[in-house]
Amino acid sequence: MTIRWGIIGASTIAREWVIGAIRVTGGDVISVMSTDAQRAKDYAKAHGIANSTTKLAELLNDPLIDAVYISTTNELHCEQAIASAKAGKHILCEKPLALSLKDAHSMTKAAKEAGVIVATNHHLRCAASHGALRNAIASGRIGKPISARVFHAVYLPPHLQGWRLDKPQAGGGVILDITVHDADTLRFVLGDDPAEVVAFSQAGGLAKAGIEDAVMGVIRFKSGVIAQFHDGFTTKFSETGFEVHGTEGSLIARNVMTQHPIGTVLLRNVEGEKNLSIEAINLYETALKAFHGAISGLGNPAASAEDGIWSLATALAVVEAAKSGRAVAVQSGL
Repeated sequence: MTIRWGIIGASTIAREWVIGAIRVTGGDVISVMSTDAQRAKDYAKAHGIANSTTKLAELLNDPLIDAVYISTTNELHCEQAIASAKAGKHILCEKPLALSLKDAHSMTKAAKEAGVIVATNHHLRCAASHGALRNAIASGRIGKPISARVFHAVYLPPHLQGWRLDKPQAGGGVILDITVHDADTLRFVLGDDPAEVVAFSQAGGLAKAGIEDAVMGVIRFKSGVIAQFHDGFTTKFSETGFEVHGTEGSLIARNVMTQHPIGTVLLRNVEGEKNLSIEAINLYETALKAFHGAISGLGNPAASAEDGIWSLATALAVVEAAKSGRAVAVQSGL
């Protein structure tokens, strides 16, 4: 069956990635909501969406809509998701799920009570490169993992800067924008949960005073693995990467912390070096295919609400560690 969608938030990510992925994987977008009436109208026209509205209730009361994609600013996610669940709509929500763990758990509770699917749009775990890393570790190709390193410092382009750099009340800053992705991707690749973090944040001059635009830190996982991370909005000429080092080998991935299906994964061990085969598949199409399957009772979303809670808990611990200068436990409440 065709899953019919409403888009909550006339966002860049929906325009560039998610609307197309919905359509390619058998869905249809029939309505978009923005608080700016002209923006909603123009957005709908530009993307072949039949209806536009400024009212959340109007979109949610449409009986034709089966699911919603929420990509508004972070402080709005909780209220919009709970309203969507009460209206019987399945929910794909951008990360972070909310600005507090209490709100994230409330969203999950509302969805369970309504009997609807709620998932987090953690697209990076859908990359073939990260799947190759996860499979190599699970099959023992590097022995026991002992450490990892993620470098995800990029340059935030002008058209995305806005609230991420000047609205702390909306959850601005690099930690809730990028570190959440690191946390989820590490959990996915390692098959392990974070236990504790230490971190230092930086105000490098791009963001408004009081908002961090770069951060470095270390996450200790429950197994004992320690993972270094570096995230930023301020590095124009860096590359991204993901490494896992084990007792019998290392996995070295380059240019994989991206929305694009690119990058390489190298296995290095006693036998030498070998590039792992990875297929260039659209990350968002992989996520939407899994979400449509979950709605139809065939499998689970790529990243569940519980996955989103873990990444949020880790990011909030990083925020606290950077402020306090001490190690902070990751407490998801799960």
